[in-house]
Amino acid sequence: MRILIQRFDGLIRRLNGIFEFCDEEACIFRLQWKRAPHGNHLSDGTAVRRGEPVLYLHVWNEHVPPMPPGGPDLPWAVDIRRRLLFTLRRLASWIREGSHGERVRALVGVSALLASAEDSGGARLLKRLGFDVFPHRGPLGRFGEFWENLYAWVLMWAFNPISARRHPPHRLRRTEVWMSIRTLLERYG
Repeated sequence: MRILIQRFDGLIRRLNGIFEFCDEEACIFRLQWKRAPHGNHLSDGTAVRRGEPVLYLHVWNEHVPPMPPGGPDLPWAVDIRRRLLFTLRRLASWIREGSHGERVRALVGVSALLASAEDSGGARLLKRLGFDVFPHRGPLGRFGEFWENLYAWVLMWAFNPISARRHPPHRLRRTEVWMSIRTLLERYG
Protein backbone atom coordinates (compact mmCIF):
# COMPACT_ATOMS: atom_id res chain seq x y z
CA MET A 1 0.00 0.00 0.00
CA ARG A 2 2.84 2.42 0.83
CA ILE A 3 4.41 1.88 -2.60
CA LEU A 4 1.07 2.58 -4.26
CA ILE A 5 0.72 5.86 -2.33
CA GLN A 6 4.29 6.84 -3.19
CA ARG A 7 3.64 6.23 -6.88
CA PHE A 8 0.36 8.15 -6.74
CA ASP A 9 2.23 11.05 -5.10
CA GLY A 10 4.75 10.95 -7.97
CA LEU A 11 1.91 11.18 -10.49
CA ILE A 12 0.35 14.13 -8.61
CA ARG A 13 3.75 15.88 -8.58
CA ARG A 14 4.17 15.46 -12.34
CA LEU A 15 0.62 16.66 -13.05
CA ASN A 16 1.17 19.75 -10.88
CA GLY A 17 4.57 20.66 -12.33
CA ILE A 18 6.51 20.07 -9.11
CA PHE A 19 10.20 19.74 -9.95
CA GLU A 20 13.60 19.16 -8.39
CA PHE A 21 16.05 22.04 -8.63
CA CYS A 22 18.81 20.07 -6.90
CA ASP A 23 19.43 16.32 -6.97
CA GLU A 24 21.48 15.95 -3.79
CA GLU A 25 20.21 13.79 -0.93
CA ALA A 26 20.48 16.64 1.59
CA CYS A 27 18.03 18.79 -0.42
CA ILE A 28 14.60 18.58 1.25
CA PHE A 29 12.47 20.82 -0.99
CA ARG A 30 11.07 20.52 -4.46
CA LEU A 31 9.59 23.55 -6.22
CA GLN A 32 6.49 24.57 -8.14
CA TRP A 33 5.78 27.77 -10.08
CA LYS A 34 2.43 29.13 -8.86
CA ARG A 35 0.50 32.34 -8.25
CA ALA A 36 0.17 33.83 -4.77
CA PRO A 37 -3.19 32.67 -3.39
CA HIS A 38 -3.57 35.96 -1.49
CA GLY A 39 -1.59 39.08 -0.77
CA ASN A 40 0.88 39.20 2.09
CA HIS A 41 3.24 41.70 3.73
CA LEU A 42 6.51 40.10 4.78
CA SER A 43 8.73 41.17 7.66
CA ASP A 44 11.44 42.60 5.36
CA GLY A 45 8.92 45.01 3.80
CA THR A 46 8.19 42.94 0.69
CA ALA A 47 4.55 43.14 -0.35
CA VAL A 48 3.27 40.25 -2.47
CA ARG A 49 0.00 40.81 -4.30
CA ARG A 50 -2.58 38.13 -4.92
CA GLY A 51 -1.88 36.45 -8.27
CA GLU A 52 1.81 37.40 -8.38
CA PRO A 53 4.17 34.58 -9.41
CA VAL A 54 5.74 32.77 -6.44
CA LEU A 55 7.78 29.62 -5.95
CA TYR A 56 6.02 27.04 -3.80
CA LEU A 57 8.17 24.83 -1.59
CA HIS A 58 7.20 21.16 -1.35
CA VAL A 59 8.81 18.80 1.13
CA TRP A 60 10.82 16.13 -0.64
CA ASN A 61 9.49 13.26 1.45
CA GLU A 62 12.10 10.75 0.31
CA HIS A 63 14.90 13.06 1.57
CA VAL A 64 13.48 13.74 5.02
CA PRO A 65 15.30 11.54 7.55
CA PRO A 66 12.99 9.05 9.27
CA MET A 67 11.84 10.17 12.67
CA PRO A 68 13.30 8.09 15.53
CA PRO A 69 10.88 5.63 17.22
CA GLY A 70 10.64 7.84 20.33
CA GLY A 71 9.81 10.93 18.28
CA PRO A 72 12.02 13.84 17.27
CA ASP A 73 15.24 14.06 19.25
CA LEU A 74 18.24 16.41 19.20
CA PRO A 75 20.30 14.54 16.55
CA TRP A 76 17.24 14.36 14.28
CA ALA A 77 16.52 18.09 14.75
CA VAL A 78 20.17 18.98 14.06
CA ASP A 79 20.06 16.91 10.85
CA ILE A 80 16.82 18.64 9.73
CA ARG A 81 18.35 22.08 10.42
CA ARG A 82 21.50 21.13 8.47
CA ARG A 83 19.37 19.96 5.53
CA LEU A 84 17.26 23.13 5.61
CA LEU A 85 20.39 25.32 5.52
CA PHE A 86 21.88 23.25 2.69
CA THR A 87 18.62 23.45 0.71
CA LEU A 88 18.26 27.21 1.18
CA ARG A 89 21.85 27.78 0.03
CA ARG A 90 21.29 25.62 -3.06
CA LEU A 91 17.99 27.37 -3.75
CA ALA A 92 19.63 30.81 -3.53
CA SER A 93 22.30 29.67 -6.03
CA TRP A 94 19.67 28.22 -8.36
CA ILE A 95 17.66 31.45 -8.28
CA ARG A 96 20.72 33.64 -8.84
CA GLU A 97 22.16 31.50 -11.64
CA GLY A 98 18.86 31.26 -13.50
CA SER A 99 17.85 34.90 -12.87
CA HIS A 100 14.64 33.52 -11.35
CA GLY A 101 14.65 36.34 -8.80
CA GLU A 102 13.39 38.58 -11.60
CA ARG A 103 10.35 36.30 -12.09
CA VAL A 104 9.27 35.90 -8.45
CA ARG A 105 9.52 37.89 -5.26
CA ALA A 106 8.70 35.22 -2.68
CA LEU A 107 8.84 31.59 -1.66
CA VAL A 108 5.71 30.06 -0.12
CA GLY A 109 5.21 26.76 1.65
CA VAL A 110 2.26 25.17 3.42
CA SER A 111 2.77 22.59 6.15
CA ALA A 112 0.50 20.53 8.35
CA LEU A 113 3.38 19.67 10.68
CA LEU A 114 4.32 23.10 11.90
CA ALA A 115 2.36 24.73 14.70
CA SER A 116 2.04 28.46 14.01
CA ALA A 117 2.21 29.31 17.71
CA GLU A 118 5.12 31.59 18.55
CA ASP A 119 6.46 29.10 21.07
CA SER A 120 6.56 26.07 18.77
CA GLY A 121 10.09 24.84 18.08
CA GLY A 122 9.48 24.46 14.35
CA ALA A 123 8.10 27.98 14.00
CA ARG A 124 11.03 29.42 15.97
CA LEU A 125 13.53 27.55 13.79
CA LEU A 126 11.93 28.73 10.55
CA LYS A 127 11.77 32.33 11.78
CA ARG A 128 15.48 32.18 12.66
CA LEU A 129 16.11 30.92 9.12
CA GLY A 130 14.32 33.97 7.67
CA PHE A 131 10.78 32.71 7.09
CA ASP A 132 7.62 34.51 8.14
CA VAL A 133 5.06 32.09 9.64
CA PHE A 134 1.31 32.65 9.22
CA PRO A 135 -1.87 30.63 9.75
CA HIS A 136 -2.96 29.00 6.48
CA ARG A 137 -5.85 30.59 4.61
CA GLY A 138 -7.06 27.88 2.28
CA PRO A 139 -9.53 28.81 -0.47
CA LEU A 140 -11.99 26.09 0.60
CA GLY A 141 -11.85 26.81 4.34
CA ARG A 142 -12.03 23.99 6.90
CA PHE A 143 -13.58 21.60 4.34
CA GLY A 144 -10.57 21.92 2.03
CA GLU A 145 -8.16 21.83 4.95
CA PHE A 146 -9.62 18.49 6.08
CA TRP A 147 -8.85 16.88 2.70
CA GLU A 148 -5.41 18.51 2.49
CA ASN A 149 -4.61 17.24 5.99
CA LEU A 150 -5.83 13.75 5.18
CA TYR A 151 -3.60 13.63 2.08
CA ALA A 152 -0.65 14.99 4.12
CA TRP A 153 -1.23 12.31 6.76
CA VAL A 154 -1.38 9.54 4.14
CA LEU A 155 1.96 10.78 2.75
CA MET A 156 3.42 10.80 6.28
CA TRP A 157 2.20 7.23 6.75
CA ALA A 158 3.78 6.18 3.44
CA PHE A 159 7.13 7.96 3.83
CA ASN A 160 7.66 8.44 7.59
CA PRO A 161 5.27 6.20 9.59
CA ILE A 162 6.46 7.31 13.04
CA SER A 163 5.62 10.90 12.15
CA ALA A 164 2.11 9.78 11.12
CA ARG A 165 1.59 8.13 14.53
CA ARG A 166 2.55 11.37 16.26
CA HIS A 167 0.32 13.57 14.06
CA PRO A 168 -3.23 12.17 13.65
CA PRO A 169 -5.08 13.82 10.74
CA HIS A 170 -7.83 15.35 12.90
CA ARG A 171 -5.24 17.31 14.91
CA LEU A 172 -3.25 18.72 11.99
CA ARG A 173 -3.44 22.48 11.40
CA ARG A 174 -1.97 24.01 8.27
CA THR A 175 0.58 26.81 8.46
CA GLU A 176 2.08 29.00 5.73
CA VAL A 177 5.73 29.96 5.57
CA TRP A 178 6.85 32.83 3.35
CA MET A 179 10.28 34.26 2.53
CA SER A 180 11.08 37.02 0.10
CA ILE A 181 13.62 36.30 -2.60
CA ARG A 182 15.54 39.32 -1.32
CA THR A 183 15.86 37.75 2.15
CA LEU A 184 16.81 34.38 0.63
CA LEU A 185 19.59 35.91 -1.45
CA GLU A 186 20.86 38.14 1.37
CA ARG A 187 21.03 35.29 3.88
CA TYR A 188 21.95 32.32 1.68
CA GLY A 189 23.28 33.72 -1.61
